[in-house]
Amino acid sequence: MKKVILTLAVVATILVSCKGKEEKKVAVIEEVKVEKVVVDSNIDIAASVLLWKGFKPTGSHNGTVKLVSGTMTVENGDLVSGEFVIDMKSITDADGSARLEGHLKNADFFDVEKYSTSKFVITKVEKNEAKLSVTGNLTIKDVTKSITIPASISTVDGVTVFKSETFEVNRADFNVKYGSKSFFDNLKDKFINDNMEFSFEVKSAK
Repeated sequence: MKKVILTLAVVATILVSCKGKEEKKVAVIEEVKVEKVVVDSNIDIAASVLLWKGFKPTGSHNGTVKLVSGTMTVENGDLVSGEFVIDMKSITDADGSARLEGHLKNADFFDVEKYSTSKFVITKVEKNEAKLSVTGNLTIKDVTKSITIPASISTVDGVTVFKSETFEVNRADFNVKYGSKSFFDNLKDKFINDNMEFSFEVKSAK
């Protein structure tokens, strides 16, 4: 039985909220209890990335977040389990705005001094031909919820790639309040969309 163990840091976190298409939204339910399994990390952190995008009435912002650590187990080419930790302090804006990056990191948004990491722990994987439906517990700040995302996994030349399609999560479900109509009235056009858009690609080390 061939096993590939990966480690990923998934910051399910950069939530500036995004306006995506309806089909990209994922259902958010209560977390699923799972037994913690400790596995050595084995991913190419430099080649792995989490992308985020958020929207407001006057435009959008996007950027990246780095992986810290995590594990993923693949048996006979099938994804079995995984735990991905994201470095919230590594949030960057694609346009290089230090002001925006600082705002995302402060208490208004992700409060990275208090909540320095986010996490995604896989609890179930369903396969439909080449596509995967991956369910896991997403933790952002002090809230953990179960979500299901579309993804795929492949191995070429000894490198295994776990890649998601673009998916949306409502930041309000994770107590990220700034500029949210879910928490504040009379924002007029100063609001930020609750829905945030994410995608990621994680590669194993050779």
